[in-house]
Amino acid sequence: MEVLRSARRRSAREVLPGLLDGVVGELTGPSLAGWTGVSRLGFLRTAALGAGLATAAGAGAVAWGAGYEVRAFRLRRFQVPVLPSGQAPLKVLHVSDIHMIAGQRAKQEWIRSLARLEPDLVVDTGDNITSPQAVPEVLAALEPLLELPGAFVLGSNDYFAPKPKNPAAYLWRPSRAHAKPTPLPTDQLTDAFGAAGWLDLTNARGRLQVGGRRLDLVGVDDPHLQRDRYLDVAGPADPAADLSVGVAHAPYRRVLDAMTTDGHQLLIAGHTHGGQLCVPFVGALTTNCDLPRSMAKGLHRWERGRRSSWLHVSAGLGTSPYAPVRFACAPEATLLELVPA
Repeated sequence: MEVLRSARRRSAREVLPGLLDGVVGELTGPSLAGWTGVSRLGFLRTAALGAGLATAAGAGAVAWGAGYEVRAFRLRRFQVPVLPSGQAPLKVLHVSDIHMIAGQRAKQEWIRSLARLEPDLVVDTGDNITSPQAVPEVLAALEPLLELPGAFVLGSNDYFAPKPKNPAAYLWRPSRAHAKPTPLPTDQLTDAFGAAGWLDLTNARGRLQVGGRRLDLVGVDDPHLQRDRYLDVAGPADPAADLSVGVAHAPYRRVLDAMTTDGHQLLIAGHTHGGQLCVPFVGALTTNCDLPRSMAKGLHRWERGRRSSWLHVSAGLGTSPYAPVRFACAPEATLLELVPA
């Protein structure tokens, strides 16, 4: 019996190196095949440890993104040189992609606190709600801001409720409208904004007197839903205005190009969530539209022929309720300080 056990042990010692050669060769090519048994076992142990650490790191990133970062609201500030020479600065607060979910008290209080900035103008670039129950809550959050001059456009999640879907799918292609969308009470939202005096720029043009300055504003309905009708409002920027502003929810090239061609000096948009799931030191993996990834959030120059405009894209304040996570892309609102060029 002892002889049989010894033979089996010898057989295993003889066979195992060959098996490891085959596995290592398949994984790494022939350069690592032929290692000693101890080295090969060490390699496989290291590989297994690396895989385990990667899994743990991934789980930790998800926990961080869903448990902390998605609620780590922050205010970003940019100075934009667009005003005529000699004018005093103008403060524009840009809020976008609130995606309010009923019961999000911390988000509501943080948005309300933005009134302390005393902006001259508030611009809301859409995707405010996720359900009918969220309408009164987003209006409560915006209440102190609705007392200020404002303008707005709508996003897809002001018209239709979000649906469950693979949250990573839009990394490969822009999201698509659901075949059977669930309508939201859009009128309740727009009626409240309008009653407060905010300018509705849904495929519309208008003017505002803000801080003693005359602003020419143009906007479109959500380009992501193909609802933009820029031709209805196209035309050169008002030369008598102190500033001309273009507003859209989703920053599609066709809209940015048209607004820049018409001479609008500042373009404001949201939609991208800044990429939402970003890679540190790399940035956004997608913009969920045809905007370059390098412009997924922040302040940039948009070039069209010989003309250019300042473009601000907000990373937004919320997420879909079916993908409540952010990574390396904190939720934000932005204070744009407009100064003389």
